[in-house]
Amino acid sequence: MEAQMKNLKNLVLTTLLLTFVSGCAGIKHADKAPLMFSEIDYGFETHYMKGDPGIAYIDEGEGEHTILLVHGLASNAGFWRYNIGELSENNRVIAIDLPGYGKSDKGDYAYGMGFYADIIADFIDTMNLENVIYVGHSMGGQIGITLAIDHPETIDKLVLAAPAGIEKFDPGEGRWLGNALNMRGIVKATEPMVRQNLSINFYRWDSKWEWMVEERVRMAKDPEMREFAYTVLASINAMLNEPTTDYLSLIPHETLIIYGKEDGMIPNRYLNPGYTADVFQKGAEAIPNASLKALDKTGHMLQIENPEGFNESVLQFVK
Repeated sequence: MEAQMKNLKNLVLTTLLLTFVSGCAGIKHADKAPLMFSEIDYGFETHYMKGDPGIAYIDEGEGEHTILLVHGLASNAGFWRYNIGELSENNRVIAIDLPGYGKSDKGDYAYGMGFYADIIADFIDTMNLENVIYVGHSMGGQIGITLAIDHPETIDKLVLAAPAGIEKFDPGEGRWLGNALNMRGIVKATEPMVRQNLSINFYRWDSKWEWMVEERVRMAKDPEMREFAYTVLASINAMLNEPTTDYLSLIPHETLIIYGKEDGMIPNRYLNPGYTADVFQKGAEAIPNASLKALDKTGHMLQIENPEGFNESVLQFVK
């Protein structure tokens, strides 16, 4: 196992090196002015709920239901920009920045799945939200699983979008994943590396999503970048150390699992080679009241790559 992990790590490092060499000519954003986390343009007005930590959030629309959007690892509320408009036509839609991400407070918090679930439960209570449909992408999905089990009274329905927390990792695999990244690797990532890391989240990368690369590259110049990097690493370790795979049967809510058929992130291509559909089919079978929806020609970042299919699926589920 040790030798296998070493070979896998070497393969990842070689891939990143080749990406760096081949992508240097495409640098576009590295020389631009710094972008502070507080200055990121999400396309919607941002509000702020004071607390420890304080939470930044988008709040649009009105309706009987509140759709609560929770982003994944290393992203922010702006990653829902292609969904909020349509989803809020007949619903209240709230997209939050998790603590440590985006415009929310950063600091020495006990980042973890349970921590985030508690924060969201408190947010729902403080905001007096009712008829909540929780929609979590990737890591946000694993947080949603934890929330549904630990605080079932806070939500009515659960949408798991390409969720983490269903794919199972053995302890040795988890340790390798946890050690594959470090603070320097996140803070000092070159523009070609950033673009490559983002592009593997899509079935086919399109230049119209270049805003994600620019945002990430320019944010690296913000003094808060090190705290963001710390949050990312802590979140990865938490996803591995607080697994939810064996507890899916405890989810009491009606649940929709939605994923892209060409998801290149789940299952992990190095540790669990196999088929995306198999992972989520097993998840749907384990959850007592779950349905499954697969989107054609769509990768892991399904809400951005295929917002039409994603929005339609969520709205049908809400109704």
